[in-house]
Amino acid sequence: MSIPGLTIIGERINPGFRSTQAFFEQEDFEEIQKLAIRQAEAGASYLNVNAGTKALDSPGFLIELIQKIQAVVDLPLSIDCPDPSVLEGALKAYDPAKAKGQKPIINSIAASRWELKETLKIRPCKVVIMSSERFADGHLVACKTGEEVHTSARDMISILKSENPDMMNDDFFVDISIITLAADAEGLLKMALDGIQLINNDADLDGVHIMGGLSNLPQYLPAKAVDGSDLKHQLECAFLTLAMPAGFDTVLGTPWRQYELLTDDNFVLRTFREIIKLRDHDALMTVMKLYDKTA
Repeated sequence: MSIPGLTIIGERINPGFRSTQAFFEQEDFEEIQKLAIRQAEAGASYLNVNAGTKALDSPGFLIELIQKIQAVVDLPLSIDCPDPSVLEGALKAYDPAKAKGQKPIINSIAASRWELKETLKIRPCKVVIMSSERFADGHLVACKTGEEVHTSARDMISILKSENPDMMNDDFFVDISIITLAADAEGLLKMALDGIQLINNDADLDGVHIMGGLSNLPQYLPAKAVDGSDLKHQLECAFLTLAMPAGFDTVLGTPWRQYELLTDDNFVLRTFREIIKLRDHDALMTVMKLYDKTA
């Protein structure tokens, strides 16, 4: 069971997972269908579909992939493709009738992928917007504070709603970009958490969903924490424990991960709270306390 109030977009149909990459290479649609069914049965509300470079090299593959998935599950799909022409074909192939009438999600539109907004004209869609970057004085810049994340999200949503009057706040998912903890020397996780709170407190953005990819967070860290717990899983849960009360409600993740909210005395949560207050060398050294008994 997932945490009540947490929507899961199943992430596993993605070549970033070795087993899925092998299915893509072999064009083994039967195994991909099994993966779709497993995620649906584990509680996913949407399935993300990312065919990687294969979609760019062979656009017909992505179309067939969508059709094969919709043949076995009735969940709406989140379609992740950076090429507007390929995405256009995929959106046209998507059949809402096979998803209980629900709209697909475009994953994702960002300042650096702004041309993708034109695909919203193809059919009614929901959309993930990346709030970690913005245009400032005509230049693309990375957001560094929660205030900048909030402004980026607010500005993009305002423009997209003005160009697509039928879109409501519920049609938007703001991805606040969950960075890898082991590489966060700039306080970007704190930025994300601050951004969540500011977006959630903005009355004009009431109903907008706030999300992120949890599997990024524990990359490059050992499997076990000093206390013997599952470090990677506990870190994901630690982020949720802090983020959900602030307004985070959707995760791009693995549905069978058994996410949970941690108690205040949890070792990984306590240490995570400490890390996100720090910067530079101090932050990276404190990360070691999670898994190194000598730290």
